[in-house]
Amino acid sequence: MSPRRNRPNGTGSSGPSAEDDRSGRYGGWQSTESWRGEEWSVRHVAGASAHGKAYRCPGCDQLIPDGVPHVVAWPEHAGVDDRRHWHKACWNAKDRRTTRVQRSRNAPKF
Repeated sequence: MSPRRNRPNGTGSSGPSAEDDRSGRYGGWQSTESWRGEEWSVRHVAGASAHGKAYRCPGCDQLIPDGVPHVVAWPEHAGVDDRRHWHKACWNAKDRRTTRVQRSRNAPKF
């Protein structure tokens, strides 16, 4: 019996090159978006790559647990201290949210 082949039979390129890979080291892909009159770098982090720490989403003021896919966004002119971790839904709804989300008295504290 022959060993299983996981590669296409075609000749030529052996797959995507390193230049085509925009995934970065966090298992997601990165893009640039315009928001509030400035350019933002946005990195989509895969759930399997999101490990080691829980973050608080600035959109809903809730925790993003360890291992949950999310978005990391920061202004292009800013440094690493200005990175913020958002739930994907919160990042997509950022224009529909108020500037300061206040939790009600009965809201969970996590």
